[in-house]
Amino acid sequence: MAVTIKSEREIELMREAGRLLAKTHVELEKALHAGMTTKEVDRICEEIIRSYGCIPSFLNYNGFPASVCVSVNDEVVHGIPTRSRVIHEGDIVSLDTGLIYKGYQSDAARTYGVGEISEEAAKLIEVTKQSFFEGIKYARPGYHINDIGTAVQKYCEQFGFGVVRDLVGHGIGTEMHEAPEIPNFDTGRRGIRLRPGMTLAIEPMVNIGRFDVAWTDDDWTVVTEDGSLSAHYENTILITEGEPEILSL
Repeated sequence: MAVTIKSEREIELMREAGRLLAKTHVELEKALHAGMTTKEVDRICEEIIRSYGCIPSFLNYNGFPASVCVSVNDEVVHGIPTRSRVIHEGDIVSLDTGLIYKGYQSDAARTYGVGEISEEAAKLIEVTKQSFFEGIKYARPGYHINDIGTAVQKYCEQFGFGVVRDLVGHGIGTEMHEAPEIPNFDTGRRGIRLRPGMTLAIEPMVNIGRFDVAWTDDDWTVVTEDGSLSAHYENTILITEGEPEILSL
């Protein structure tokens, strides 16, 4: 699949998709509390997205049964919301969701602490978020895909954290997953050169322990192999002539 360069009209639609997704995350953060089930988070998320006249892009994507991935503690990504999973004080919860506005996608993830969390967990969330911003310093014309991932990895590893290798970021547009793949680590290959008009979902997934992950029996939920906590931070961005524009903030 070739990398698509978006037209001015497409960029406008993606800006609006990103703005509405950013609002969705603000509302979800307000709603998140100890005692609720992950299924409740999903119900709220779907209601918010549809209230904007948008379509939840995750719902039924490759058979995924919900509008948001709710991943708790050692769950890295793709946690399926259920009525039996209750969120507790001290948990860290990653919410990954996306929406479609007039045929164009946006994709973003945040990790939140519920109530009082450990210092270590708070540090993980902060480093994961900052690693995104370290990475997008290189999301400019003339740099290559690998420059982004190398910066993410370098930043996280100085804190002793493991950057997940089995999952990567991606291009985005009319499809949720478009070319190119965007690893969060140094692959040793430069990857494509970045050009204005590219829209990318950059998404560091970072573990307190080792980078190894495993899939659970539901074939969706990815967990840390060593049982350590994991955090996720993602935004949809636009490559411009200068600084990248973050569409989902």
